[in-house]
Amino acid sequence: MDDLVQHAADFRARTGFTYSVMNDEDDVIGCVYIYPSNRPLHAVVRSWVREDHAHLDAPLYDIVDNWLRKAWPFADYSYAPRSKEYV
Repeated sequence: MDDLVQHAADFRARTGFTYSVMNDEDDVIGCVYIYPSNRPLHAVVRSWVREDHAHLDAPLYDIVDNWLRKAWPFADYSYAPRSKEYV
């Protein structure tokens, strides 16, 4: 619960952004975290999906990576690439 409270506070302060990844039944199947790094205009991005949705890890990565490139004002970001073996 403490983590959720901190993520909500970061979001309100615009110092970090955490998003739930939902399926069509509104179940949480993963999360995306976007936080600033020590470098100007640089972010660190992490994401995960539940083990029973592991096949969605690479597609989620592609969607988030595309979204970050098009809609976020970062000069650069770190987001570990995913293996396409799950697709």
